[in-house]
Amino acid sequence: MEYLKIKEEFPHLSNSAVTLGKFDGIHRGHQKLVKRILEQKERGALAVLFAFDVSEKMILSREERCHLLEKMGVDVFLECPLNDRIRHIKAENFVKEILLGDLQASYVAVGEDYRFGYERKGTPGLLKEMGKKYGFQTEILSKEMEGHRKISSTYIREELKKGNMEKFHKLMGIPFLLEGVVEHGRGLGHKILLPTANLIPPEDKLMPPNGVYVTVSHFGDRSFSGITNIGYKPTVGETFLGVETYLFDCQEDLYGQECSVEFLHYQRPEHKFDSMETLKRQLFRDAEEGREYFHKINREKETKLFSEKK
Repeated sequence: MEYLKIKEEFPHLSNSAVTLGKFDGIHRGHQKLVKRILEQKERGALAVLFAFDVSEKMILSREERCHLLEKMGVDVFLECPLNDRIRHIKAENFVKEILLGDLQASYVAVGEDYRFGYERKGTPGLLKEMGKKYGFQTEILSKEMEGHRKISSTYIREELKKGNMEKFHKLMGIPFLLEGVVEHGRGLGHKILLPTANLIPPEDKLMPPNGVYVTVSHFGDRSFSGITNIGYKPTVGETFLGVETYLFDCQEDLYGQECSVEFLHYQRPEHKFDSMETLKRQLFRDAEEGREYFHKINREKETKLFSEKK
C-alpha cells in the first residue's frame, strides 16, 4: 500500500475507487466503505482511501491505520490536512479539481452523513448529481447500527473513555490495540516486581483510562496472554505515560521487538501504593485475576463447542 500525506499537490491517479472521511478509527461503518472500494478493485479500479487529517488524538495512530488498511487490501491511503485550500474550496470545485482532476475517480463511496467543501455544503446528494453529469458512480451507505444508536467515532470515544473494552471491540470490530517496539524500562520489574515488556504510546494515540487491563500481546506469529498497566507509575515516581505488560508464561528477552497489544478487559484504575511490597502484592492479585479471565473465556468456548456438537 502507498501512504501519501498531502502537503500541496495531489497525486495524479487513474480509475480510482475512492471513499472519503475522517477514518480516525476504521470502525465497522468505515470497514463497510472500505469493502465497497475493494469490490471495485476486483473490477480493475485502484482502491483509494481519502482521510482528512484531524487535530484531535486518534483512535488508531497513523501507523496502526496504515497497517490495518494495508492488511485489508487498500492500494492508496491519502491523508489530507484541513489547510486553507481544503477549508475554503467549494464543494463543486473539490469534485472537479481533486476527485475528477487529480484522482480520476470512477467510483465514490461515502456515508449518508458525509459533508465536504466550504461551509460543509457538499453532500452525498451533490456527489450523486455530479456523478451523473461527469460520469462517475456514487454509492451512499447507511450508518452501521449498534442497537438503536449509530456507530460513530464519537460513540467509540465515549466507550473508550470509560474503559469499556468489550463495547469498544463490538463497535470497532477489532479490539483496542497498541503497536510499538519493546523499550528498556528502569528494570524494576525484573529486579523487584514482575518482568514486563514496555511500550511508549504515540503522542497522537487516544488511550483508555490509566489502570490495569487483561491483554494479548503479539510478536510476529507468537502470542502471549497477560496483564497490562497504562499509567505514570505513581508509586515509583515516573513522569511519562507508559504501557507495561506482564506476559504469562514468557521468560524471553523481547527488547527491540515489534509488538501489538490487544486490550480485552479493564480490571482496575491506577493507584498509588504506600510501598513497593504493597504494590507487588497487588500486581500478583492482578495477574491471578487476569489468568482467571482467560480460564473463564476458555470454559465458555468449550461449553459453546459442546452445545454445537449436540
